[in-house]
Amino acid sequence: MPSPTPATRPVLWIATTNRGKTREFKLLLGARWRVKDLHSFPQLPEIRETGKTFRDNASLKALALSRALPGRLILADDSGLVVPALGGRPGVRSARFSGPQATPEKNRAKLLRLMRRVTGLGRKAFFQAALVLALNGRVLAIQYGRVWGQITTEERGVGGFGYDSIFQPRGLKQTFGELSAATKKRISHRAAALCAMKTSLSRNKLISPAKKHI
Repeated sequence: MPSPTPATRPVLWIATTNRGKTREFKLLLGARWRVKDLHSFPQLPEIRETGKTFRDNASLKALALSRALPGRLILADDSGLVVPALGGRPGVRSARFSGPQATPEKNRAKLLRLMRRVTGLGRKAFFQAALVLALNGRVLAIQYGRVWGQITTEERGVGGFGYDSIFQPRGLKQTFGELSAATKKRISHRAAALCAMKTSLSRNKLISPAKKHI
């Protein structure tokens, strides 16, 4: 069977303005989808992530955007870093951990500061992802992914985004920020969730034809 061309690939809209996350989804999904994000719709209002869980926030985004953009297949992700020694923080506030003017750099610095005196098993943590697929205000599928590891004592690596440079996945010596994109693609929490979601994506591929979403 011939590979799909850019003009015939279905479009999947990712509910994010985070270009790093968009790049990761493009890598994970490969050539069978045209992946777009919300930079194509700057007029859309920001969706407040008021949920108490990753699933809640992903659902909020997926449903709101699928109503605002009818006929488009929407995939929303909410993910973050969970540190049991910090009572589960940063958790659903991972992107806003350092306050109203949060940046990835400030978030990492705050986490390292809070973990400064934590040793051994107390440094264990996991990345959690929840994916919600929606169309026209209706949830089509929900999937999850998780990867365990530990918080390093300093930043290492410049790859990835968010907390990648201070998270060392279990069984490896490198942080997510030091790993190649191919390795991270294979083991990440988002990769695990998306792998579980692929059956639902394939089932709904025909309802998102490329010609409608140029």
